[in-house]
Amino acid sequence: MHDLSAQLRMRKTALPTLKSKEAALRIEVKKAKALALAYDEKLKQTVKNMRDMMRLWVEFDRDLIQLKDATYATRTIAGVKIPVLENLSFELKEFSIFQKPDWFLDGFAILKELTEYSIRRDVSWKAMETLEFARKKTTQKVNLYEKVQIPQFNEAIAKIKRFLEDEENLSKSAQKIIKRRNEKKRHA
Repeated sequence: MHDLSAQLRMRKTALPTLKSKEAALRIEVKKAKALALAYDEKLKQTVKNMRDMMRLWVEFDRDLIQLKDATYATRTIAGVKIPVLENLSFELKEFSIFQKPDWFLDGFAILKELTEYSIRRDVSWKAMETLEFARKKTTQKVNLYEKVQIPQFNEAIAKIKRFLEDEENLSKSAQKIIKRRNEKKRHA
């Protein structure tokens, strides 16, 4: 009974923390989703703004610019580690400004912007998925504690108490019977 009481106490103590974690994760999932949708919208808007230049992109030499490095970090939210894009670095190959069209420099800026929005969107979706998975697991644990384990421990403790009370009552009854028999033997 002592062990069961300790287990029950531990779960009752952990439950408010788990509920807080679940609420925090729920909020962070919404933030990550909103951020991913915002990057998605920026990406669409940039592509939409480029439509006037679509014919010119045929001339653009994509080999002149490459994504050199993407630096990631991790951020911990309610005990869950999520990826965060810190920095993108691009490598520009040398070319002659005089031999290429004037808009090539703008093209580099547009490609950097598109790449950054695309990668940030993907990282935001990954963070949202990670947070959503953790939120689901936390919700399952809250439900397990609230609806299964705490009631089971309460019921088990109540059964043990009833059993011990019955044992005590039987013991007292047996002592009374023995006492009465002993008194009858003394009087007889």
